[in-house]
Amino acid sequence: MVQDEWKNQSIVTKFIIVGLSEGRDPNYILFVVFLVIYLITVLGNLIIITLITIDTRLHSPMYFFMANLAFIDVVLSSVTLPKLLDILCTLRKSISFAGCITQLYFFQYFVVVECYLLAVMAYDRFVAICYPLNYTITMNSEVRIRLVVVCWACGFVNSLVQVVSVSELEFCGPNIVDHFFCDVTPLFKLSCSDTRLAEAIFLMVVVAVGMFPLTFIVATYVRIILAILKVPSAKGRQKTFSTCASHFIVVALYYGSGIISYTWPSSTLTMKKDVKLVAVLYSIFTPMLNPIIYSLRNKEVKAAIRRHLNQKVNSK
Repeated sequence: MVQDEWKNQSIVTKFIIVGLSEGRDPNYILFVVFLVIYLITVLGNLIIITLITIDTRLHSPMYFFMANLAFIDVVLSSVTLPKLLDILCTLRKSISFAGCITQLYFFQYFVVVECYLLAVMAYDRFVAICYPLNYTITMNSEVRIRLVVVCWACGFVNSLVQVVSVSELEFCGPNIVDHFFCDVTPLFKLSCSDTRLAEAIFLMVVVAVGMFPLTFIVATYVRIILAILKVPSAKGRQKTFSTCASHFIVVALYYGSGIISYTWPSSTLTMKKDVKLVAVLYSIFTPMLNPIIYSLRNKEVKAAIRRHLNQKVNSK
């Protein structure tokens, strides 16, 4: 919370986003690095979406959820990366109050949607492995759509609650956001009003939208692992586990870095830098890695890529 001497100053109408460093010169090397990451993220996820859409062999529940995840990753990276690229290249660090709140809203929205979607994908693998005979009926198109709608609804409620609680706070100065995008915790530190209620709401929401899906995923994978161990042959166990290994890796990367980012203490300069690096991992690197993990470890996706590449070559 900001000290009392700031309370009599003018209301903040814009924020200054520090970015990844406090350097006074453009960092063109980092600009190129993050531009490449952004292009790979967008291109890779769009390829996944396109393949799943046009290839009828990929019209199954697992790939339906995968396409939704790819779309979320494109939008999530687009919430933070363009502004970060602008800061790195031009040092335009200012953002309006409305722009900051808008960025906060969409970031919280898509982060939560991805949390719940990962839980839904874990449930999909659970049904496929533990109840294979009922899989098609249990995960029919109506159920799939309802599950995705619930994910988006949870994201909407979370982001709305977060934005309303933050918007009702007073910001009198300073206006320096020590992060590379507008997030909840850096804004709490800048408020000159009492943030205890807003922080309590944030904590409850984090538990509800973060820990609940994670607990569900862990419990689901315990059941999946127990079911895999009952498979008589080693080859059968390996084949069964491979169907959910990619999802498990994505969950570990996303939740591991996200939990560290929001729970790591930031009392020292080194820790602040570490928190930013971890935030880069789950908000920027994970959306880029998701299509790579799924495509490199998934035989059906690689086969679909080869089929469509061969079709293009043969059509010439």
